[in-house]
Amino acid sequence: MTKVCPKTEEKRVMCEALVEPISADVSFASNHFPLYKLGPDDQIVDEPEQDDKGPSVKDVVHRETGDLSDQHKKLSVRDLACKFDKNLAAASKLVDEAKLNEVTSLEGHVMLKKLRDALETMRGRMDGRNREAVENAISMVEALAVKLTQNEGELIQDKFEVKKLASFLKKASDDAKKLVNQEKSFACAEIESARALVMKLGGEFQEQELCFKASRDQGPNVEKLVEEVQEARRIRRMHKPTKVIGMQHELRDLKSQIQEKSAYSVKLQREITIIKKAEGSKSCPYVLDGAQSLGSCLRIRASSDSGLDISKCSIQWYRAASESSRREAISGANRSVYAPEPFDVGRVIQADIVSNGQKFTVTTDGPINTAAGLQSRVEALLRKSNSEFTVVISQMNGQDHASRSHVFTVGKARIKLSRGWITKAREIYSTSMQLCGVRGNANVPAKALFWQLRKGLTFLLTFESEQERNSAIVLARTYAYDCNVTLVGPDD
Repeated sequence: MTKVCPKTEEKRVMCEALVEPISADVSFASNHFPLYKLGPDDQIVDEPEQDDKGPSVKDVVHRETGDLSDQHKKLSVRDLACKFDKNLAAASKLVDEAKLNEVTSLEGHVMLKKLRDALETMRGRMDGRNREAVENAISMVEALAVKLTQNEGELIQDKFEVKKLASFLKKASDDAKKLVNQEKSFACAEIESARALVMKLGGEFQEQELCFKASRDQGPNVEKLVEEVQEARRIRRMHKPTKVIGMQHELRDLKSQIQEKSAYSVKLQREITIIKKAEGSKSCPYVLDGAQSLGSCLRIRASSDSGLDISKCSIQWYRAASESSRREAISGANRSVYAPEPFDVGRVIQADIVSNGQKFTVTTDGPINTAAGLQSRVEALLRKSNSEFTVVISQMNGQDHASRSHVFTVGKARIKLSRGWITKAREIYSTSMQLCGVRGNANVPAKALFWQLRKGLTFLLTFESEQERNSAIVLARTYAYDCNVTLVGPDD
């Protein structure tokens, strides 16, 4: 059993008498002291209690901002403006609440200061276990003051965000009002234009009704006019084709007359040319024989009444665009016979004969014509990668050469002469290569071809036909041109 000491009881009564009462002007938020506990390191831990004040200001701001963002696309301009006005009012209300919270916080600081002063006074007068209790109470009050300061910081941050939201909502509300006014003006303008259009359509409809009434009153006359117009159109359709057919017949007659006059003009030109040549032939003792086309030979002979020997004359062949244009000497063509090649097509061929110090000139009647079927033959060969021709080597490096048949292959990049598996000559297209119809002495000039691979190596080849020779020349020159090489004869 515990024994109470009279001295200890008397000391406790004296201490209670010396403690001054707490000032009556301090107001507490509740009629009981808050429930706190001291945690580790003397930290204050709040007791869980029911929060009857609802969500915080920050949560409200975030929720409203999210709702506005979600409903921005769903609301009309007017609804958006109303929503902004409501949110602006709510933000103003939050600002007022924040101000009240500041006042409450200030009162809390005053209350805690007075409470701490009272506890400090009590601590000076207490000792023992009571002094420890007072010190614990002072530490709790200081912790409350720190927490209150932290709450004030959060309150200031919330107040700043609320003000920022309020300014944003105010600006948005002004923009929404502007949009509402603008849309209203646009709507009014569209309504006015629609009203004007309706009035215009109404006036046109009335005019149509009046016209319909007037036409109904004049119905017989209108029907008669319609019949007359239809009859006039029918008559016009009947006569118009006849006029067109007559014009077509006139055009045909004019074309036939022009063709007849052109043919007559060509005939006159030919007669004039023949007369001129007949007059020139009277003074020239030599005549040019042969067809003026590819595949033939042009031969110079003496006229029957002159009795001159052509083998004793000096001859030089020329090609020219026309009889009056500048001539180009054909190098190596100094025999009495010349076989035109594809390079001569479309040009006039002339020959100068010098006999006993006198110079005579013979000329073809017109330009050299191409051979029939040559173009289609070349087009068929161009579809192949390589074209082979059967030839016989008549000369090699200017010397007669008796040999069997060889294969002359014209490719896209080179020309090859071979017999079976043995290659006689092969060379790619180059500037040193030459290819043309034969110009010197040959047994069959129209079938012969001159080919120089490079300096010091030449061949005179004889083909099976004139068309084969001309096709090989045209084909080789086409492939050489694709390789940026011009394949012609000597000095061309």
